[in-house]
Amino acid sequence: MLTYLLRRLVILILSLFLAAVVLFVLLRLLPGDPANALLGVGATAEQIEAARAQIGSDQPLIVQFGSFIGNLARFDLGASFVSRAGVLEEIGNRMSVTLPLTIIGFLLAIAIALPLGIVAAVKSHRWYGAAISIVSQLGIAIPVFWLGILLVTVFAINLRIFPSGGFPLKGWANFGEAATAMVLPALTVALVIAASLIRYVRAATLDVLGSDYIRTARVLGASFPEALVRHGIRNGAVPVVSILGIELATTFLGAVVVEKVYALPGLGSMLLLAIQQRDYPNVQGVLFISTLLVLLIGFAADLLQRFIDPRLRGRRSEP
Repeated sequence: MLTYLLRRLVILILSLFLAAVVLFVLLRLLPGDPANALLGVGATAEQIEAARAQIGSDQPLIVQFGSFIGNLARFDLGASFVSRAGVLEEIGNRMSVTLPLTIIGFLLAIAIALPLGIVAAVKSHRWYGAAISIVSQLGIAIPVFWLGILLVTVFAINLRIFPSGGFPLKGWANFGEAATAMVLPALTVALVIAASLIRYVRAATLDVLGSDYIRTARVLGASFPEALVRHGIRNGAVPVVSILGIELATTFLGAVVVEKVYALPGLGSMLLLAIQQRDYPNVQGVLFISTLLVLLIGFAADLLQRFIDPRLRGRRSEP
């Protein structure tokens, strides 16, 4: 297990390094100079050169890359070109919106998808089992922003139960308003993720239902619910866990989109504003932290999968 853990850590670090290289190259391929973010329209050539020297864009690319990687190794994401605020500090402030939205939406999606996916498999021959499968397929085809607009129309404009968007200026210090503002965004994320997750839970449950150990448990006198709970859930959880890791990463990325629909001050609005202002440190910081979180989620899902299934721990050679 220790060898596997060390190997996965090496892969994680190499993946993060590769992502940093791609991020650096893609941003440098964009037209224009990031120094323009510091200057007005009528800047002189001398002012432009001074701004380039200030942010280091006048240096050769290899020097810029070395400085970029060195700063990442120290977890120094620099300061915004526009506001001069620390990028890491700003991301931390924005995470207070994005992370709760991601976690709440993901947990709600699991609470919806697990029972419905199991029912869709166990009762696949009944009309409501087929109906769950059909609705989940339709849910996958619905764009997340369209679903958000639909929920706002129903619950905010027509019924006036929840606010249509925004977040209190005091943040979670004003817990009541913050929690209320988070309801529709979290529900939007949850419904989109649950639609996809139901299909995987249903497929894993169908595999379990046709397995030999379920039939053996029934022959030995166990009831169907008892056999499913005692022998089926753990075996069926192995493929679902890996999917949960992917879906959690998808939830995080989807939350960034949902924030724009509901005007939430999270990473999504920070990234869009930074792109509009050509604020490279903020763009690099948000994308790097997002990539890091996605890789960590995948790493944790791999470890959890091996913990659940002892057969994986017994393998001598891992991919």
